[in-house]
Amino acid sequence: MNVYSAASSLHRFRKSWKSYVLQSTFAGLTSFLILLVLNLENAVVIAALGASAFIVFGRPFDLTARARNVIGGHMIGFVVGSLCALLPQSSTVMTLGWYALSVGLSIFLMVLFYLQHPPAAATALGVAMRGCSQEMLFAVVTITLGLAIAHYLLKPRLRNLF
Repeated sequence: MNVYSAASSLHRFRKSWKSYVLQSTFAGLTSFLILLVLNLENAVVIAALGASAFIVFGRPFDLTARARNVIGGHMIGFVVGSLCALLPQSSTVMTLGWYALSVGLSIFLMVLFYLQHPPAAATALGVAMRGCSQEMLFAVVTITLGLAIAHYLLKPRLRNLF
């Protein structure tokens, strides 16, 4: 980060510090409520929650923060990851190839269907690694619906932070 962008960032923070604090608090509280519901054994997809929360609360008016993109992107990630988990994993190289395919294919489908949400590629990878289960589906649905509902309810109080 150069001096100009650091100074500019500090100026934006000073000007809007209440929004920064409020939206970071909303992100933390929403994540806490979602985590209360989830089984932490699904941590591999729960990790995507942090990145999704950043987008939803840090850049709430961006395309990738829309409920359609959050839900659709993670659902694509879940389906693609589930399919890749079913592929034969007879060697380490083949297994890693399926994991990589889950990321690439989920990105392709998100862009194709205009459902871009970058953290959903992590969902695809996590599901490909852990395999598909009802608990995993519940975790993904809980995360996406929780963030989408929070975004909908709080959007009038949110602003893009950078």
